[in-house]
Amino acid sequence: MKVITLLFLTVFMGKSCSNEAQNDITNTAIQYTATSRGFYEKVIIVNQEATVFKNRRGEDNPQKIAISDADWSELVAQFSRINLEEMPNFKDPTQKRFFDGAAIANLKVRYQGKNYETFDFDHGNPPVEIAAFVNKIVTLVNKE
Repeated sequence: MKVITLLFLTVFMGKSCSNEAQNDITNTAIQYTATSRGFYEKVIIVNQEATVFKNRRGEDNPQKIAISDADWSELVAQFSRINLEEMPNFKDPTQKRFFDGAAIANLKVRYQGKNYETFDFDHGNPPVEIAAFVNKIVTLVNKE
């Protein structure tokens, strides 16, 4: 009987945590920026919509992209795996940006009233801890 109760509570708690992650990311602002001398891209994701800026001076009209339910679910799943408190400690796997071999990228998250930010990393080669999340963002933007 204790085993059944324990299994039930585990499943119930697991379901509520995934719903909580869904609700939390809905109220979260995510900003991914990649820049070099000839390239600029800023993506801001808020509540299942991405806004893409391709001009650093803001002279262009930003592109709005609606995120499909399937892509949103994947983004929520990837977001729930990130330890936000550790974001400043994530190590970049490569340093091509130091000699113009890659654009300089970074990820900022505004979550529950707090700001979290990574150190700069190479666009196209993010830290392992956020690689799936960042790659999903880049894929969403380049899909259009």
